[in-house]
This record gives sequence, C-alpha cells and structure tokens, in this order.
Amino acid sequence: MVIVQKYGGTSVGSIERIKAVAERVARTKRAGHSVAVIVSAMSGETDKLIGLAQQVSRNPEGREMDLLLSSGERISAALTAMAISNLGIPALSFTGRQVGIITDADHTKAKIERISADKVKEALGRGIVPVIAGFQGITETSEVTTLGRGGSDLTAVAVAAAVKADVCEIYTDVDGVFTTDPNIVPEARKLDKISYDEMLELASLGAKVLQARSVEFAKKYDVPVVVRSSFNDNPGTLVVKEDSDMEDVVVSGVAYDKNQSKITVTGVPDKPGVAARLFEAIAGANIVVDMIVQNVSSDGKATDISFTVPKTESRQAVKITENVVSELGARDVKIRDDIAKISIVGVGMRTHSGVAAKMFGALAQHRINIMMISTSEIKVSCVIDSKYTELAVRVLHDAFNLGEGGKRKPKGKR
Repeated sequence: MVIVQKYGGTSVGSIERIKAVAERVARTKRAGHSVAVIVSAMSGETDKLIGLAQQVSRNPEGREMDLLLSSGERISAALTAMAISNLGIPALSFTGRQVGIITDADHTKAKIERISADKVKEALGRGIVPVIAGFQGITETSEVTTLGRGGSDLTAVAVAAAVKADVCEIYTDVDGVFTTDPNIVPEARKLDKISYDEMLELASLGAKVLQARSVEFAKKYDVPVVVRSSFNDNPGTLVVKEDSDMEDVVVSGVAYDKNQSKITVTGVPDKPGVAARLFEAIAGANIVVDMIVQNVSSDGKATDISFTVPKTESRQAVKITENVVSELGARDVKIRDDIAKISIVGVGMRTHSGVAAKMFGALAQHRINIMMISTSEIKVSCVIDSKYTELAVRVLHDAFNLGEGGKRKPKGKR
C-alpha cells in the first residue's frame, strides 16, 4: 500500500514527539508499505512567528508573512526526516516548492492549482520516505504562499491524490471525528465512518478536526481519509463516499462556531440590484459571507439585510458595507460579535422530515432564541446569542440521541 501520513502541530510539538512520529513511520515502513509524511509546524510555532511579525509591523504584507510562516513547517520536516533516518529508514525532507505545489497568488490563504509531486514519486520508488513541509506552495512566479490555517491537511490530501495513495491518514491529538466537542459533551461518541459531505459540512461549520478545503479536495479526487490519534493505535474515523448505511442516521453530529459576526444593514431600498451591489463589494475583498437574511418590506420602500462573516474579517466587511450603504441610500450599519452558529449535520436529513422542527423545538424548550436560520440538504444552522453556545450543543446532542446509546442501528430495527 501507498500511505500518506500527516502529523499536526501537537504530534510534532517536541523532540520526544517527533521521535515518536518517526517510530510510527518506521513501523509502517517495515510492515511493507510505501510512506510519505506531511508535517505541520511544531505546536505554538506559527503563533510565535505571528507574534514576532506584529512586533515589527502592525500590518505586515501577506507576501512577507507567507515567507515567514512557511519556515515553521520546514523546521519540522527537516527534524522529522533526521529522526526517521536515525532509525535506519532512509528519509528526505522537501519544501512545498520542491514538491511542485503550485498555488494562486492569494497570500496567506492560497488555493492549490496543481501539484506534480515528481520528487515524492521518485523518492517512494527508491524506498525513501519523503517528509514534506505542509501548509505551503509557490506561485507560477515562484513566490512563496501559504494555504491558510489547517493547510497541512490540504497538502496531505493533495499529495495523496497526486501519488494515488491508498489512504491518507491524518494524525492529530484526538481519536477521530466525534458527534460533537467532547469538551462540552463528555458523552460524545467517536464515529467509525462519515461521508465526505457530512465531514465537509462539519469542518466548515466549526469542527476543527479537519480543514474544510482538504475534505473538498479528498471528495473531488476520491481520497479515503482516516482521522486518528498520534498518541495511540485506535482505529480512528474513516472519511469516504456516502453509502446506504449512512442514511439510516438522521443526524451525525452537532457543530458550533463562535468565530462569527452578524452585520445588519437597515433601511435598504427595496429594489433590484441592491443586494448584488452590496455582496459584490464584499466578495471583491475575498470575504466569505455565510448566512444571509432579508426581511420582507412592509411598505415596499425599505427593508433590512443581515449577514454573517468570519469575526476576523468583520471590521473590514463593515467598512466596505458602510461605503456601499452611502451609495445605496440605506439608513445604518450595525454589527454584533456576541453570536454563535449552531448546526446539525447528517445525510439522513435527505430522507427524513421534521428534523428542523425538532431542532427549533429543542432550543425553544430551553428559551434559546434563534436570530437567523440556514439550511441545506444535510444541514440546519441557527445563529444564537454566544452565551448559550454550550447549552445549545448539549441540548441538540441529547435531542438527537447522539451519545453512546445512539449508535447506528442495523436496517429494519429503527
């Protein structure tokens, strides 16, 4: 088998842990498999580098930040390759540039356009373990880029797709994908298997176990992904194509995201093209808008539009909105940072009715007010006051019986 293994920051957070990673890689190699390794920066290293940059400049250029931040993964890759080689397994470290990861020029959150992985394939063919610095690539003009937070996951899946790996193993500090955050709900259950679509929704809705773009890439290129702990040998969670058994479970997980801000534009002229002008301006700044609600105009003259954006980009979004509002003749712009998005996810929603009603009823029973609602085929999300986040997660986890007593039942025994 060809196996790609990715190790996160906590897994390579110290020399002792790097040596433990090397031992695991060596065991996999000695079992007869070809192994490629992707590593993140050592735990805390990226934040340390960001802190250094902020001491030098209040608003550093994205190009310089990418060059700075990419160094953390290079250090991990070199140290891990040394540790593996020290065990008698030949290993070589590679940067994103050497691997041929070509991205667009959107610094600090670049997207992969293509990957050759020629050096990786050559190393694997010679029985060498390639150890690749995650999170980074280069543009067509050889500028260093980074792939955003969690970008090493994306590097791993992209490399797995390029070398046609049998599986991509994502090693982290948790045992797999859980029905919700075990820190909030101790009874949360580890899932044995989850579909790409469910994992993509959970990742995009706040679950931090996998980067959303890496799941999207895995689905596109049909790369089986296993999320497992680097601190034990438990089997983890398999992320694969949807199968019929998955539809038996109405809701697979509850996710939450406190990194959201709600912006409301009041007194918006109720006429065609207004919303388009507003969201075109925001999109032009590469700010992703999530939920949008427009009130029905009572007099046919003015309405309100509310939308959510990542909290880290909310101030920029407000400035853009204020500029557009003055052009459109709207009344005012308001912002709320004390919100959270609570979501339930499950492919079984496609074939089961009443899921949203059950969610709303459970929240209402605990007097949790809903500000905004968004749905898809396999997801229902609500915006609530952030002070009720943990309560809402526990309430919904219980309402949909997601704890240890709610394991998937065989067909015909529902």
